Amino acid sequence: MVNIGDILPRDCTSTQAKAGSRKKALEAASELLAERFPEFSARALFDELMNRERLGSTGLGEGVAIPHCRIPCKQIVGAFLKLEEPVDYDAIDDQPVDLLFVLVVPPLEATAHLDVLAALARVFENPESRRRLRAQTSDGAPYEELIGLASNDAA
Repeated sequence: MVNIGDILPRDCTSTQAKAGSRKKALEAASELLAERFPEFSARALFDELMNRERLGSTGLGEGVAIPHCRIPCKQIVGAFLKLEEPVDYDAIDDQPVDLLFVLVVPPLEATAHLDVLAALARVFENPESRRRLRAQTSDGAPYEELIGLASNDAA
């Protein structure tokens, strides 16, 4: 079972991220992760996230995206952003995105990467889960909410 708490540091959540575009949203996420993990370069993270988006949008629909990339690191880490205003994300349903869970994955963690993506998709496919995440207003609050939602989903 995937433990979101092992992947998402409490201080890598933001509830009022300002971004006028998909690029700006990924830039904000890259900066948030680089602040928490000094071994990451915000620019390198952004470049890799954009490279992945060029292969196809990570917008799942219903206002959710799970952008991800592979870079050398010790473990899978993530950041959660609730955007102040939804942005065009070329999502599968053509709806703008306001909830992003960004994943950074070590190159050789293929199975774990897929397990995390599946666990996140289960959380985000639930309309009540999306509503509860959108209701969060302080930067630390989504951490607790995501942990609870992922735990409930796994049960």
